[in-house]
Amino acid sequence: MASTSSIGGLVSGLDTTSIVSSLMQLEAQPQTLLKSRLATEQGTVSSLQGLNAKFAALSTKAAALDTPGAWATLNTTSSSSAVTATAGTTATPGALSFTVLSTAAPAQLTFGALANTTDVVTTATTMTLTKPDGSTATVNPGDGTLAGLAAGINSAKAGVTATLLKVSDGSYRLRLTSDSTGAGTLSLTSDDPAVDGKWTQTAGKDAQLQVGGDTVSSKTNTFTGLLTGLDVTVAANTAANTAVDVTVTRDASSAQNALKGLVDAANDLLSSIDTLTAYDPTTKKSGALAGDATVRALRSAVLDTVTRAADGSSMASLGVQTDRYGKVTFDATKFASAYAADPGTVATKLGAPSTASVPGFAARLFAMADKASNSTKGTLTSIITGHQSSITTLQNGIADWDVRLAAKQESLNKQYANLEVSLGKLQDQASWLSGQIASLPSSSKSS
Repeated sequence: MASTSSIGGLVSGLDTTSIVSSLMQLEAQPQTLLKSRLATEQGTVSSLQGLNAKFAALSTKAAALDTPGAWATLNTTSSSSAVTATAGTTATPGALSFTVLSTAAPAQLTFGALANTTDVVTTATTMTLTKPDGSTATVNPGDGTLAGLAAGINSAKAGVTATLLKVSDGSYRLRLTSDSTGAGTLSLTSDDPAVDGKWTQTAGKDAQLQVGGDTVSSKTNTFTGLLTGLDVTVAANTAANTAVDVTVTRDASSAQNALKGLVDAANDLLSSIDTLTAYDPTTKKSGALAGDATVRALRSAVLDTVTRAADGSSMASLGVQTDRYGKVTFDATKFASAYAADPGTVATKLGAPSTASVPGFAARLFAMADKASNSTKGTLTSIITGHQSSITTLQNGIADWDVRLAAKQESLNKQYANLEVSLGKLQDQASWLSGQIASLPSSSKSS
């Protein structure tokens, strides 16, 4: 409500400023009610947004666990620091022993003559590079200098890198190295016979492991799928005849922690809903969302999703159930026992995707949380949008009242100012009349 200056009761003796202020308070009551409703709506939106954020966080966490593989994780150990192993979702627990025979190396090609970078080493107009896999690439030797030849090889982008080794001042050695490792050789031929015979080949090598009676080869130092779902990587230059033992075990703690994390997130949601919908008989105050049927329905959905499988069976066998306070409990010991007895079934019950005939725990949680918090069609999103529309309407109404009240206050200020002016004129007239009367001659009695 805007304020304007007003003239105090200099003539009347009235406190016109206070009178106008009291009248304006009466006039502003409708706007005050709008402001109260606005504060309530803004508090409701803030509470809904906080709740929506927690549903969205649960949705994100559940989505990351929406596959059986997320619950059937495996640990791998290696007896050698030079060897690492990674177990995928199709791997099975077990042990593997092998011996490193060799590591992979790239093919190399070295120019036999030393030269300065500006020395012309070939008169060839075109050269052909043959790579370890047998494919070829055309190389433009440029101006034929050592530097020009190296630049031409690199410009061909053929998977081969040319470098110049400085042997001494003004003396360089041209070396070609395959960008990939594996058995095979490099060669560079041209229409300049004089240069073709000056190259020294160093063959590339495959990495090799001795596994039982089998020799296993790989063009790189990573043996992908050495066993089903198991990849093994050997560090470059690992000593030959290094013996290695790799062990794959189930990671029960990872699955247990993941399930506990989802249960904790669900309990956090339940606690938030309880706080927002509670009534305190002592203070006689209700939560910001008390009486909201949609929020109460969401609480039931959380509880039902966490404690019951899609086929109606209980999650109690995995240690998940409700207590008498309506919260979810997690028995880690019971879960560990169930996981040890049948890890495959447990992983499926927890991580079966939403497309499965019986969606898993994570898929159900994701669907429930996303239905509430989806940014375009979520239940809470729609409610928040509705309240925000009401807030805009209230703000516009309050702004309209600001204009009306400012006009009303200006009108009252003018009325009381005019009153003071009128009273001042009347006082002046009264004073003049009094003076006139006082100046009249007094009548005398005749003797």
